[in-house]
Amino acid sequence: MWISQALVLVLLLAFGLNPSVLVSGSIHCRLRGISRPPALFREGDFVIGGVFSFHSYVRIVEFNYTSQPEPMQCTGRMFSRELRFARAMEFAIGQINNRSDLLPNITLGYRIYDSCSAVPMAVDVAFQFANGQETDIVIDASCPQVASVAAIVGDSSSTPSISMSRVLGLFRIPQVSHSATCACLSEKQQYPAFFRTIPSDHYQAAALAQLVKHFGWTWIGAVRSDSDYGNKGMASFLKAAQMEGICIEYSVAFYRTNPRSKVKRVADVIRSSTSRVIVAFMASGDLRILLEEFALQPPPRLQWIGSESWVTDPEMQKFQVFSGAVGFSIERSVIPGFRDFLLNIPAAQLSQSTLLKEFWQDTFSCYMPGTKSSVDADQGVKICTGTEDLNTVQIPYTDTSQLRITNLVYKATYAIAHAIHGAVCENSPHSVSQCYKNIYHIFRLFFHVQVFVQLKKVNFTINGYSVMFDGNGDPVATYELINWQKSNDGAIQFVTVGRYDASQTKGHEFSLFRNITWVDGRGEVPVSVCSASCPPGSRKATQKGRPVCCYDCVPCGEGEISNDTDSLDCVSCANEYWPNSKRDECLPKPVEFLAWDEVLGIILAVCSIAGACMVVAVAVIFYRHRSSPIVRANNSELSFLLLFSLTLCFLCSLTFIGRPSEWSCMLRHTAFGITFVLCISCVLGKTLVVLMAFRATIPGSNVMKWFGPLQQRLTVVCFTSVQALICTLWLVLSPPFPLKNMMYYKERIILECNLGSAGAFWAVLGYIGLLAVLCFVLAFLARKLPDNFNEAKFITFSMLIFCAVWITFIPAYVSSPGKFTVAVEIFAILASSFGLIVCIYFPKCYVIVFRPEQNTKKHLMGKVPSKAL
Repeated sequence: MWISQALVLVLLLAFGLNPSVLVSGSIHCRLRGISRPPALFREGDFVIGGVFSFHSYVRIVEFNYTSQPEPMQCTGRMFSRELRFARAMEFAIGQINNRSDLLPNITLGYRIYDSCSAVPMAVDVAFQFANGQETDIVIDASCPQVASVAAIVGDSSSTPSISMSRVLGLFRIPQVSHSATCACLSEKQQYPAFFRTIPSDHYQAAALAQLVKHFGWTWIGAVRSDSDYGNKGMASFLKAAQMEGICIEYSVAFYRTNPRSKVKRVADVIRSSTSRVIVAFMASGDLRILLEEFALQPPPRLQWIGSESWVTDPEMQKFQVFSGAVGFSIERSVIPGFRDFLLNIPAAQLSQSTLLKEFWQDTFSCYMPGTKSSVDADQGVKICTGTEDLNTVQIPYTDTSQLRITNLVYKATYAIAHAIHGAVCENSPHSVSQCYKNIYHIFRLFFHVQVFVQLKKVNFTINGYSVMFDGNGDPVATYELINWQKSNDGAIQFVTVGRYDASQTKGHEFSLFRNITWVDGRGEVPVSVCSASCPPGSRKATQKGRPVCCYDCVPCGEGEISNDTDSLDCVSCANEYWPNSKRDECLPKPVEFLAWDEVLGIILAVCSIAGACMVVAVAVIFYRHRSSPIVRANNSELSFLLLFSLTLCFLCSLTFIGRPSEWSCMLRHTAFGITFVLCISCVLGKTLVVLMAFRATIPGSNVMKWFGPLQQRLTVVCFTSVQALICTLWLVLSPPFPLKNMMYYKERIILECNLGSAGAFWAVLGYIGLLAVLCFVLAFLARKLPDNFNEAKFITFSMLIFCAVWITFIPAYVSSPGKFTVAVEIFAILASSFGLIVCIYFPKCYVIVFRPEQNTKKHLMGKVPSKAL
């Protein structure tokens, strides 16, 4: 009972009556205004309403406030495509009435209205469906008359459908739209009685965003209808595009009733843009207005991406600017027998319907009898006979090659029929369903609610197409990707090149199975980016104040790479890796050390071996002349020991060449330290021998007794043992070890021997230096002692060279990087060794080989004047 009272209250408010009249019992109401007759109608046991946008404008009437306003009327050109939709509803109802398995013994009727794609007209139609068409109504507690239709098919666009649904939803009168795609209509709290056979724009927006991303367009423009369809559809697309990393250069909107100045501003924005791809989320009527503006001043050639509203509209095919356009549309379908139904309009129906008369007159450029006076006929105006053949014309009404939205009208009508069947019929598995046509009159207050409940449950297949609704009243979203391609005769054709199925797993919804012909008939994908892609080896740096798709390509920094296109950041290579020249790959750093096969290594090795061979040659000469005075006079035992140590000095430099290893690192420094101390110890012993020999010539001196051969050997052993002890402690406590040094150079690794203990290394060098200085001082003091062949002079020169080499070695060693550190150390070893062999032994060899006459005891004792020396 409370539902009845609430319904009465709504009706009273709709009629402008005071609700207080409820207390007086029954109420007699008169409908204000004039009820509009339907454009197409048929009586039946149950009536289905239909709302289509046959026209696009409403005639504006100025109110004078002195007489009753005239009812609103649609004006403008008629869209025959919308008439085809309405006729699809008629065709479906005709089929249903002839079926024995669906609503048997029940006749469905219809009332089809023109909304003019305008909110006021759509709301007016909605109230007519809710209130009925009676001019006088008596309202009492039983509320005898509620909705005049069981359900409604329509409207063809979102904004009128939203307005209708707000009214119809109050009464739970089901509304099934074939073309209203606004995602907002899925909100059941606001639109509880709304259903549709076309997918929500939520899915179309996601499909368009995936399409744009698939072809690499990151810089696009967007234009939309300034309506619920355009605004909310574009909002969904912009959100999806943002998630896909797509930037929008501009997003503009207008409506077909806006002043031309606003349309011109929108056109100017598009003309001046830098993006070459534009997404148009628009109704066909709005897009035509924009194209008329472009006809005055064409924009640059653009790649158009269309929404389902216009991308398969046959009336848009005449605009060549859309050649190569792509967009998603409802799946193409076939309705058997529908074309014959379209082409055969009964003469009786034609004469009774004002809408069909208008269509006939527009199609055949004639006038139906009674619409023009006989005077006009006498002036040559063509009169329609009603027998004209629709087969002879090519208009959207007769085009059944692309039945897309038409099939959705067909499915919507069948969905309502199945819902009515569920409300009034009892299905029997063994016999024909039993239907009760009088149930409407018994339960008319709740009948449309029962249809609403049954509509949620429908699940059937018609002509191979499944029909069902989810919890939001939406169908499964499937689209075809349409490409506008030119045929051989230059005509535009709608070619299906791909598919989008929202029921597939994420990432696999979109698929292509044919090549696309792009703008200007090109086969390559057009480019529309704000900034060109950054190649591997660089990263993107966003330009200040601009979208993220506008960026500069900055080369990766030192030691960094990027191996992907359009990398946001560069990554650093691992410590032992370094970028290649393109900075797109990390390569192992080249390992640098003084190798045997490089030029510097070969030169130093040759010098080392040459020095050793030279020492061996001197040793051979000395050995062959070991009994000669010059060899015997210079302590032959120390001379041969010194030659042996010099050989080791030359050869120890070879341990510095090659790849450092744990053993080579320990050997090179200890061998160098011990052999050089052995060498200097021998030289120091020879110096002491010279000093003591001349000291022994002083009467009463027996100094040679205390510095004989044994003491000389012990001196060498003691000095060498100290160095050996230092090296032993070094190797035990903190031995040298191979190290990959990455401090000198970032791009390569220096493989060197770490000293382990720098103090031990400098102790080794310091001890060698101490002995060398001591030897130099003693030799310097003995340089003027009388003798034709005073060896102290040559030792002085050799120690002077030795000290000079090792003093200059210290700064050179510290400052030389990498393998040159090793080269400097080898050079110091070779230079000092050559200094010793040349200064000490070459003069003697010269006398032995080239001046044998001077190799006598008398000459050495200074009793024979010397000319050579």
